[in-house]
Amino acid sequence: MQVLKFGGSSVAHSDAIKCICSLLEKKPKGRYAIVVSALENITDQLIQCGELASERRNIYKNILEQIEIRHLNIIRELFPITYQSHLISWIKKNINDLESLCDGIFQVEELSKRSLDKIMSFGELSSSFLIAEKLKQFGLDAICKDSRDLIITDSQFGCAQIDFITSNHHIIQFFRKKTSEYIVLPGFIGSTLENETTTLGRGGSDYTAAILASAISASLLEIWTDVSGMMTANPKIVNQAFPIKEISYEEAMELSHFGAKVIYPPTIHPAMKKHIPIQIKNTFSPIDPGTLIYINKNTNISQPVTGISGIQNMALLTLEGSGMVGIPGYSKRLFEALLREKINVIFITQSSSEHSITTGIHETDIIKAKTVIDSEFSQEIHQRRLDPLRIEKDLCIIAVVGDNMKNLHGTSGKMFSALGRNSINVRAIAQGSTEKNISAVIRKTDFKKALNTLHEAFFESPPKQINLFICGVGKVGSKLMEQIDQQQNYLLKELKLQVRVIGLANSKKMYFNDHGINLNDWEKNLNQKGINMNIYSFMEKVWKFNLRNSLFVDNTASEEMAMTYDKFLKNGIGVITCNKIACSSDYDHYKRLKTLSRHFKAPFLFETNVGASLPVISTLNDLINSGDKINKIEAVLSGSLNFIFNHFLGKKSFLEVVKEAQLKGYTEPDPRIDLSGLDVMRKILILARECGSPLELSDIHQKSFLPETCSNSISIEDFYQKLHRYRDYFFKIRNEAEKYKKRLRFIARYENGEASVGLESILQIHPFFQLEGKDNMVLYNTYRYAEQPLIIKGAGAGAEVTASGVFSDIIKATK
Repeated sequence: MQVLKFGGSSVAHSDAIKCICSLLEKKPKGRYAIVVSALENITDQLIQCGELASERRNIYKNILEQIEIRHLNIIRELFPITYQSHLISWIKKNINDLESLCDGIFQVEELSKRSLDKIMSFGELSSSFLIAEKLKQFGLDAICKDSRDLIITDSQFGCAQIDFITSNHHIIQFFRKKTSEYIVLPGFIGSTLENETTTLGRGGSDYTAAILASAISASLLEIWTDVSGMMTANPKIVNQAFPIKEISYEEAMELSHFGAKVIYPPTIHPAMKKHIPIQIKNTFSPIDPGTLIYINKNTNISQPVTGISGIQNMALLTLEGSGMVGIPGYSKRLFEALLREKINVIFITQSSSEHSITTGIHETDIIKAKTVIDSEFSQEIHQRRLDPLRIEKDLCIIAVVGDNMKNLHGTSGKMFSALGRNSINVRAIAQGSTEKNISAVIRKTDFKKALNTLHEAFFESPPKQINLFICGVGKVGSKLMEQIDQQQNYLLKELKLQVRVIGLANSKKMYFNDHGINLNDWEKNLNQKGINMNIYSFMEKVWKFNLRNSLFVDNTASEEMAMTYDKFLKNGIGVITCNKIACSSDYDHYKRLKTLSRHFKAPFLFETNVGASLPVISTLNDLINSGDKINKIEAVLSGSLNFIFNHFLGKKSFLEVVKEAQLKGYTEPDPRIDLSGLDVMRKILILARECGSPLELSDIHQKSFLPETCSNSISIEDFYQKLHRYRDYFFKIRNEAEKYKKRLRFIARYENGEASVGLESILQIHPFFQLEGKDNMVLYNTYRYAEQPLIIKGAGAGAEVTASGVFSDIIKATK
């Protein structure tokens, strides 16, 4: 029999239930105990409801109504109408019970831990009930069992201790009698012998699963959560972190003790006692291998460190004095004093001279610790045999963990050398007697820097490997591949970068090679070995590779592709794009992408959105970041339109020039985007947003030079026919400009929070007059560049220059 635990608070409840049921349908035949934790963020609401119940009735009633509405919506989404009636009745009855409990709290004006435990149990009970009912609807043999009937605890509400003898007896007796294929149980909760509801504290649902697995001697304990296993480091801090495939019980406990929150030490103990493997899997990405925790992992002697972890917001307490030397009992008294106040000791180190003892605790316990230690040693401090307790705050602890560290020399030297080279001062050091853990206390401000430094030291070696996943291999994409191939040796020699293309895709095919695609025959492999392209399958492949320093490169003009950037950024994968759609979409979406980039430390670079390879956006960012103020932007931002109006000469018709520009690759695949002004509108919108303006595309004033019927063309061919029909109209526009010795330029402007685009006739004195070919020009009029604008000028269209801009962004992203 297997025990499966499901949970994860970062997704909608209904989506989670669908994923769980889908996974269970695919499981091989057998008996499964399914332990469920609250699958949406209702726990915080329930706690808030209890806290407010002792103060204001109307607020907690509103929260109860929200919880009820949410559950009713979930039922309506998951179940057919004929199946809903008894489910709704069950939910409403429980909401009524919850309301009665809150009313009682309101009457006595006090929220006890006992009452809060009962309130918090609602989330698990409702989640497990709904999952069991959904399994029944699928025709599966499933029942729901209240864990409070099986797991017996003491009356330490909020973090109850298990009565294993009684609990094991109840569990064994129940599973002997019940032969259902799926038995769904709520996690996190138990009960006293007096049937009072209790909760098991942090990680309580995982703990429930481990208790069940141990009692029934399960063959495997699976923890299904919302991350893909234990990582070599916190992926929110270390972008290069990757899942640990195999880990021993001891290593897992060490990592979890030092901040790896995927699994908590109490969960490991029951499984470890019975040698039951623990598999950590991602409910929402089941193809990910996850992490297997068991007694005999496959060892790799050359890799001493399995993972790196850490705890922030720590304080060091140092008790020292000459009166301690050679006198027994000081350590005992110190730790007994901390025990009386239930203060958890995270870190211990003692000088060999016995002159001092240093312990690490959470900052939240500082006041309690100082009070109890000062009281315990008041006489010694008064007699000056001990110094007053020294407290150091704003610290953190980092730990490197690995079973193999004891077998290899130099691990600690490598650790502290790496920290030293990066100016990270170590305040205290501890190493366990088993040599599976080396811990160091450093400043809290160095936490992120230290984790990244150690991860690089133990898991990465020069040259730095950059893994690219490229969508779009047309004119720009193929030129990019050429440039990467040409520069491989230079990048490796001069920049210590090994750039590998792992995945390639066009609109029809996608091809992957985890060793890197040969850039000499990529087109052949893509066409002959590629599989059908689907952006979601493409993303799944990227997630499965899970390679460090991964970058997604979008060379397309696809809206669907542009709308996937957030998923890459949330997975710590940088996005490099010449596709303007994402940054010119809704402002909220643009800001979300920028925020995700910062939050997940994943680069999001789009220099080629404006001006191809010209440093238009980077220059603007440098001006703003250095404190300059942008007063006005004037720009010719369409290399294609500039080429068209520069070559619209003599007897050449406007249509002929447009086709010539398209043939040379200066226009978008659909030239209507350029001629309508939409492309320029997107570009000036992006510049305005980089200046901090929350403009939308609809806010930009546009004066179209195209006849209305051309703008409404239903196809490219229809558009060309209409351009031919209006040839005299375009000759008239050109001749009118030439009559006054002017030139036609399609100009974009941004000033005072407003943006506009349109075709203008300009005189010789204007800087735009001399623009040739497909050149772009941007004038930045700023506080510092007030008398003469800062000018950026150069080729603003063409596959080769655009590809070089994308390549430049790739190199920037590696830094």
